[in-house]
Amino acid sequence: MKIVELSKAPEKENSHNVIAKELYDTEQTQVVHLELKPGEALKLHKTPMNVLFYVLEGEGIVVIGDEEESVSRDMLIESPKGIPHLLRNESEGLFRFLVVKLKE
Repeated sequence: MKIVELSKAPEKENSHNVIAKELYDTEQTQVVHLELKPGEALKLHKTPMNVLFYVLEGEGIVVIGDEEESVSRDMLIESPKGIPHLLRNESEGLFRFLVVKLKE
């Protein structure tokens, strides 16, 4: 059994300059915890694999391709590989979510 405590997980450097902690990484899957403070956002980018976002806390905006939606706690968002996407926090509170990369 492997248990990872968020507070002890290593921070992962990223081009978005946000708090990211790697929770899990294998050949098939990667799970990263991201925190966006008010006004922070991920840069528009593409990934070479399908990605899932699971909102843990707060509210944010998700843009995938030409679609834009408000999301909040306990929502799961699918982002297909190769499609530009971003998440941003336009709220007054913290926006926390898991990023699950499904490697091929």
